Amino acid sequence: MSLFKGAGVAIVTPFDADNKINFTKLRELIDWQISEKTDAIIICGTTGEAPTLRDDEHMEAIKFAVEAVAGRVPVIAGTGSNDTQHAIEMSQYAESVGVDGLLLVTPYYNKATQSGLIRHFNAIADSVNIPIILYSVPGRTSVNIDPQTVLALSKHPNIQGIKEASGNIAQVVEIARLIPEDFYLYSGNDDMIVPLMSVGGDGVISVLSNIMPRETHDMVMHYLDGDFAKSLELQLGLKPLIDALFCEVNPIPVKTALNLMGKEVGPLRGPLYEMEPKNVERLERELKAAGLL
Repeated sequence: MSLFKGAGVAIVTPFDADNKINFTKLRELIDWQISEKTDAIIICGTTGEAPTLRDDEHMEAIKFAVEAVAGRVPVIAGTGSNDTQHAIEMSQYAESVGVDGLLLVTPYYNKATQSGLIRHFNAIADSVNIPIILYSVPGRTSVNIDPQTVLALSKHPNIQGIKEASGNIAQVVEIARLIPEDFYLYSGNDDMIVPLMSVGGDGVISVLSNIMPRETHDMVMHYLDGDFAKSLELQLGLKPLIDALFCEVNPIPVKTALNLMGKEVGPLRGPLYEMEPKNVERLERELKAAGLL
């Protein structure tokens, strides 16, 4: 296995009452996701609260996910960092325990120029022998991966895709125009899955999949199978729920939703805290409308 077409879940990291990773619950979530047609497990991404995981926890979660998935779907590990050497070390570790690919977010806080991004990502790609998905999310990192930079990075044999979460459809179209035919293009925004696929996208790395894995998978697969109307129906029908899942910073709402659904994924780690009551009411309303409560 390497990369995937379809809907990969950016899976939450469940914590217990002592705020330690709840591996029993993580196994349950992984098994449920796979039974509900999820096409890949993305472990230790933004939704998995990676910034608050210690390195030993981060590594243990990656290793556990590989063992729990047991080859049923690809496992993609988030190993990006704003420290190139640290990203290399985490990426090499992830490769050593058997992940199928890596998700590398752009460096944040210290930022980088476009030429710096090229050097950063190429250095990591040179250090491993598995596929890499770039992750552009300027709303969180303040760093955009420009289309010409994506083109330059696509020339490295190990850099094989991008999760595009800029929210800028014009930029997505330009990336789609420039990239090679075999370069994977994933939506990083659940409200833009169908628009991105309309320009040749391969699927989504999804927050929504945490609570509606089958429907998110179906949305992508209907499109790939040529049933554009059914795909669009799902996209538009789920828009109010997607909006509720992002009414506060991710993953606050999605972990709240999972707990409301009885999945018992536990608390958030600071500096993320409980949702505002008015937003919980909105989320509950949309979960009920979607038949999830």
